[in-house]
Amino acid sequence: MLLMLAQWLGQDIRGFNVFGYITLRTVLAAMTALIISFLAGPRVIRWLAAKKIGQAVRQDGPQTHLVKSGTPTMGGALILIAIAATTLLWGDLGNRYVWVVLIVTLGFGAIGWYDDWKKVVYRDPQGLASRWKYFWQSVLGLAVAIFLAMSATLPAQSELIVPFFKTVTYPLGVIGFVTLTYLVIVGTSNAVNLTDGLDGLAIMPTVMIAGALAIFAYVAGSAVFSKYLFIPYIPGAGELAIFLGAMVGAGLGFLWFNAYPAEVFMGDVGALALGAALGTVAVIVRQEIVLAIMGGVFVAETLSVAAQVLYFKFSGGKRILRMAPLHHHYELSGWKETQVVVRFWIITIMLVLIGLSTLKIR
Repeated sequence: MLLMLAQWLGQDIRGFNVFGYITLRTVLAAMTALIISFLAGPRVIRWLAAKKIGQAVRQDGPQTHLVKSGTPTMGGALILIAIAATTLLWGDLGNRYVWVVLIVTLGFGAIGWYDDWKKVVYRDPQGLASRWKYFWQSVLGLAVAIFLAMSATLPAQSELIVPFFKTVTYPLGVIGFVTLTYLVIVGTSNAVNLTDGLDGLAIMPTVMIAGALAIFAYVAGSAVFSKYLFIPYIPGAGELAIFLGAMVGAGLGFLWFNAYPAEVFMGDVGALALGAALGTVAVIVRQEIVLAIMGGVFVAETLSVAAQVLYFKFSGGKRILRMAPLHHHYELSGWKETQVVVRFWIITIMLVLIGLSTLKIR
């Protein structure tokens, strides 16, 4: 039915072709992914429950989380299905950036799927060994970084753009670009995964950042807007707005079932994939620093884990936080789960607005 609708809309209507309008297709992509999530969500949750694919809860964590044990997990597969189907439906399949982001998303999703499957189906608490998880993430990250470096046709496609300033850029060279791209993709993937510990905590910031990056992608893909706003012109980048619109719709649809108290959890299959997708888009549109600003919650969560581990190691067993990642520290400090989640959402809204403000401040 969706394919028939797309074909009907693709016809010339009142003198114009719908498929020529990125903004309209972005909206349609968001709506399509949202509908797919709403329709498929209950079925996916029932299937996960029937297969006893339930979340294992840390015994040393907040005691309020013990009731979550057994809640269906790996629900991120629903998000990936909605994103992939919608992007293939509304996106320009001749655009290389669309395929790059899709491959990264599904590739990191496959790594997360295998990790989750070992944990919940084979009852292996370690899941995929960290060294192998990092190895496959690195293989994908480096492959994409090299491809983007080799396919760059304009100098601006390999420069580090400093936000808030009109003309401050730093040429990276091939090695610098590959290194930065690898770090952004793999780092963002793991950062979102670390944040995914409370009901709705990771998915809503992901949705907000994806929506903001859609604006950057649209501007970067327009020769007129990019010149006016001092954004590097990246031919073809505008098509990523359709992918990001699909991510927004799929994420909001998933949040319907993931809101407190969650009926399903995202799992590594969703968190690793969505983080990698955000990182890849940010690299393509040359907004790595803006991504770090808008994803400040993800950055803080990651730094909290790193600081906790390092301090514990070098202080002889002492801790900076009550528990890492950061959201657990606030829970153990007396905040309710919903308070942590909503407050982190509010912080993300402010950071996303700061990121968007760089468009005009330049």
